[in-house]
Amino acid sequence: MSPERIRHTSHWGTFDALVDGAAVTYLPSLDDPCPSPLTSNWDAALDERRRVMQPYVRRSWLEAHGRDRDRNPGRHQFTPVTWELATELLASELDRVITRHGNRAIYGGSYGWGSAGRFHHAQSQVHRFLNCLGGYTGSVGTYSLGAGRVALQHILGSVDLIERPTSWSTLVAQCQLLVCFGGLPEKNQWVNAGGVSSHRTPGWLDRLVKAGCSIVYFSPLRDDVPERLQAEWIPIRPGDDMAVILALCFVLLEEGLADRALLDTYCVGHGVVSDYLRGAQDGVAKSPAWAEAQSGVGAEVIRRLARRMASDRTTVNLAWAVQRASNGEAMLWGVITLAAMLGQVGLPGGGVAHGYGCTAGIGAPLSRVKLPTLPQGTNPVTAAIPVARIADALLNPGDRYSFDGCEYRYPDLQLIYWCGGNPFHHHQDLGRLQAALRRPEFIVVHEPFWTGMAERADLVLPASTTLERNDIGGAPSDPQLLAMHRVVDGVGESRSDFAIFADTAARLGVGYDFDAGRDEMGWLRFLYEEWRGRVEDAGAAAPPFEDFWDRGSAEVPMLPDDHVALASFRQDPDQHRLRTPSGKIELFSQTVHGFGYDEIPGHAVWRARPSAPALGERHGPLTLVTNNPGSRLHSQLYFGSFSQANLVGGVEPVRIGVEDAAMRGISHHQLVWVYNRQGAVLAAAVVGDGMVRGVAQMSTGAPFLPVSGLDLAGTCCVGGNVNVLTEDRGSSRLGQACSAHTTEVWIRPATDAEIRAAQAARSAMEMTGGRGLVGG
Repeated sequence: MSPERIRHTSHWGTFDALVDGAAVTYLPSLDDPCPSPLTSNWDAALDERRRVMQPYVRRSWLEAHGRDRDRNPGRHQFTPVTWELATELLASELDRVITRHGNRAIYGGSYGWGSAGRFHHAQSQVHRFLNCLGGYTGSVGTYSLGAGRVALQHILGSVDLIERPTSWSTLVAQCQLLVCFGGLPEKNQWVNAGGVSSHRTPGWLDRLVKAGCSIVYFSPLRDDVPERLQAEWIPIRPGDDMAVILALCFVLLEEGLADRALLDTYCVGHGVVSDYLRGAQDGVAKSPAWAEAQSGVGAEVIRRLARRMASDRTTVNLAWAVQRASNGEAMLWGVITLAAMLGQVGLPGGGVAHGYGCTAGIGAPLSRVKLPTLPQGTNPVTAAIPVARIADALLNPGDRYSFDGCEYRYPDLQLIYWCGGNPFHHHQDLGRLQAALRRPEFIVVHEPFWTGMAERADLVLPASTTLERNDIGGAPSDPQLLAMHRVVDGVGESRSDFAIFADTAARLGVGYDFDAGRDEMGWLRFLYEEWRGRVEDAGAAAPPFEDFWDRGSAEVPMLPDDHVALASFRQDPDQHRLRTPSGKIELFSQTVHGFGYDEIPGHAVWRARPSAPALGERHGPLTLVTNNPGSRLHSQLYFGSFSQANLVGGVEPVRIGVEDAAMRGISHHQLVWVYNRQGAVLAAAVVGDGMVRGVAQMSTGAPFLPVSGLDLAGTCCVGGNVNVLTEDRGSSRLGQACSAHTTEVWIRPATDAEIRAAQAARSAMEMTGGRGLVGG
C-alpha cells in the first residue's frame, strides 16, 4: 500500500506529508520553484521526547496554593495532572484574578507565529477567549519593526510602505539602481507570515539583475545579499548607516542634485533638514569626510554613489534589521529624506521601500478581499503596552513611561496567558525577563514543546502542532488559499488551542460566546463561506467549501501587479493628501519635535552608538549582529534535522572575522564565551572573512539554558541563546521598540574546565526529559 500524501502549509512554505503508518516524510511542494530547506525540520515535530505529553502543574505552586513564585527552571519539578483538574485550576485562577484585580491584570501574550492557519491562529484564539471574559491588557507593535511602524505614521501618515511597497514587476521594468541599507538575505525570503505557496522573491531578484538593475548594499556581512546577484558590498558597522545617509543627502544638497520642486511641493521640513545637514544646529556639517570618520565608508565612495543615485532611477530600501537599534526610528526619516531629495518618490522603479527581502511577501501583489479571519471580539480593556516592554511592565507596575508622545503607567499584571510563541526567543536580556516572570501570581502556557516560557509557567497545557489540526492557510500576499488537512492525530494528550479555550470557556459560563456552537470543521466552513461571499461581492468566484476542501486550494483574487508606492500622491498631492498633519511627507515632524524627545527630534539625525561599559579586557568589544537564523524560523523546531546540521558539534555558532579571532587567540570551531555585563553564552567560533572588522554575528533562536556555578558574570547560558546579551532598552521614547542590534560583546576561548562544567550542566538538563531544549 502506497503512503498517503497530505498537503499542508507553514510559514516557510507548502509541503506534502507522506504518511506510511507511523512514519511521516515531509517533502516540499513540487509546485514551488524555490522551496525552503526549513521543511526538513518537520521531522522533529512529532518527537515525543520533546513534546509536552499531558497537562503539567508546577508542584511547588500547587503545594503552596499559588503563593510560590520562584520559577527558576530545574529548581521545581512539574507534576502531571488530568485535563479535568488542569481546566479546573485554569478557570479558578482566571476567575480569582478577574475578581480580585480586574481584567487589566491579565496579559494576553501571543506573538502569533505558532501556525500559518487562519483559524488556529494562536493570537486570535487567546484574544477571542479573553475578550469573552471581559478583556485583557494587550500589546502594540512587533519585535520585527516596531520602530519603523511608529515612525512611518508620522512621516507618511500610514504604514503602507511596509504593507504594500512598489511591486517587484515594476522594479524589474523600471529600476536601474537598488540601494539597500541592510541586505536581501535569501533565508528571510523563505518565510512569510501566513505561509507562501510558491517562493517567488529569488526569481524576482534574478529578473531584476538580468534587466540591468545594479544592487548596492551597506551591511556588516558580505553574504547579506546572495552572491549570484553580483551586488556591490559596502562594508559598514551596525549603527553607522545614518552617517552615510546624511552624507549622501549632503552631497545632493551641496552639488545642486536635490529635487527642490519635489521638496517644495510634496514635503514639509526640508529647510530644517538642510540646516541640520549643513551644521546649523550642532556646528557639524554632515559631509562625506565627516561620515567617513564615523562609519569607515570612504568619502569618495559616498560622493560617487550620491551622484549615481541622482542620475539613475533609484529605489532606496531599508531592511527591518537596521531599525531594530537605538533610535531606530530615525532611520526611516533618513531613507525617506534621501529618496525625497532624489525626487523619485512615487515614480515607477524609484522612491523608497522598507523591507524588500525581509519576508517572502514583500513586493508581491495583495489580495483584493479580506482573508478568512477568526473574529476576536471587542476588548473592553483599553490598556496596552509596547510589545518589547513586557519585562519593564512586570518589574515596574504603576511606573510612568513615554510612548509616541503620550504618558502612560504600566499595569499591574498578575496573570500571564501565553499561547503560540516563546518570548525567550524574541525578547532581550533574558536574565531580566526571567526575573520579571517571578512577579505575576499565575502563568499559564499552551505549548507543544518544553520551551523556555513553558519551563517558567505554573500550568503547562499540551497544545497540538499544526500537523495535528485541520485549518485554512493563506497570506494577504499569496494567490492561493490552501486546505490544511490534518496529517496525524494528536501526540499524547495534546489538544488544539481552540479545544482548550472552548472547554475552559464552558466551565466559566461563556462557552457559546467563544465557540458559537461550532466545532473545528464548523468554523472552517463558516470562515471560508464568509470569505467566498466577499469574493463574489468583488466580482470573482470561489468554489463551495466542500469542493475547496476536496481540491485542496482556491484561487485568491489579487490586486494588479503593477503597484507604485505613493504614485497617487505624486500625481495629485491635493486630491490624495497623506494622513499627516500637513498632508505631505514630513521630513521634519513638528508633532514629534513637540514631544520633546532629545533622541528623536522629528527628523533624520545622527546619534553615536552607545558604548558598552568597559570590562577591563585587553581587546575592545565587538558589535554583535543578532539576526534571524537561516536554519529555522525563530526558535521553532530547533531539533529539526536542518537546524541541527547548522550547529557546530551541537553548539550554536558565532561568526568572527579572521583578524578579530587571531588577536583573541580564537581558532575555527573552538568553543568560546560570548559575554558582556549582562551574561555569557557558550558558542562555537566560525572564523572567516566577509565581515567588517570589529563585528561578530550570532543568530537568535537557540535554547535558553541558564546555569550557575561558573565564574562568569550575569546570566550564563550553555544553550547558545544570544538574547542573554542583548540589552532590554526601548529604541526611543517615540517607538519603545526592540533595540537588539545595539549590543557590544567580548569573546574569549572557553577553558577545558569551563567546557566540562557546561557540558555536564547541559547533560543534566537533557536527562530531565529535554525540557527547555526546544524553541517555540
